[in-house]
Amino acid sequence: MSVYPIILSQTKFTHRDNLKYPFEERGLQFGDGVYEVIRIYNGNYYLLTEHVDRLFRSAEAIKITLPFTKEEINDLLLELLERNNMKEDGKVYLQVSRGSAPRDHIFPSDVSANFYAYAQDLSRNLANLENGVSTITARDVRWEYCFIKSLNLLPNVLAKQEAKENNCYEAILHMDGLITECSAANVYLVKDGKVYTHPATNRILHGCVRMRVEKFVSDLNIPFMEEGFSVEDIAMADELFLSSSTSEIMPIVKVDNTTIKNGKPGTITKQLQQKYEEDASIKINKINQSV
Repeated sequence: MSVYPIILSQTKFTHRDNLKYPFEERGLQFGDGVYEVIRIYNGNYYLLTEHVDRLFRSAEAIKITLPFTKEEINDLLLELLERNNMKEDGKVYLQVSRGSAPRDHIFPSDVSANFYAYAQDLSRNLANLENGVSTITARDVRWEYCFIKSLNLLPNVLAKQEAKENNCYEAILHMDGLITECSAANVYLVKDGKVYTHPATNRILHGCVRMRVEKFVSDLNIPFMEEGFSVEDIAMADELFLSSSTSEIMPIVKVDNTTIKNGKPGTITKQLQQKYEEDASIKINKINQSV
């Protein structure tokens, strides 16, 4: 995926080749920052308000003062798409760090936050959405502030890489046998017509798509159970799926050596995929034809 040429840096637009930060940058040296990934369909943001709200929550949690209001960042992000003439499916990555200052663990004084955002094309993975994906399980070794969308992602990166090396799409993380989430997604188990997922505590990221899943489930009159489930429960699941801004609502058909039910996406997962497409105003629906 190639990066679009115009970059939003602080509150100004510049060509990507001109974007330079000092080497003493706290995001690079400490992971001292937060980020968001926002999905785009047909040149329009999906869940923009929810992502901006979470950005502010994450920044507040680590005591970063953002260099803009919610209204200002909304306008800037919309202008970013306009300046790149972006009309396709894609995503925007945005990042805020505490700023550039001589390296010291203590917060620097009188330093402005560094901010940038860029847009990329990202087509929908229709084959995976229709057929489902395989995953592995891995021990959750992350910190206790997973609700913050911080730059500290090394455990997530290692888990995702382990999944890739096992020819799998994702790694489902567990702590003492209890499932938390995936390396880059929330995860759900369907059993006896109910959808189970880990409660929205500090142990998981409170996903923007997760919030929509809860709404979709309510709209379909399906019980949404914020109850943890175990690694052992996976073998007994009727369905399993994950959700994120880039994965949408993705069926899981295999975990480690266990095939979920008949190895095909289940009915509730397909219904939720259809609700997602409707909510995101996705024009071309090539999945869920059998729902």
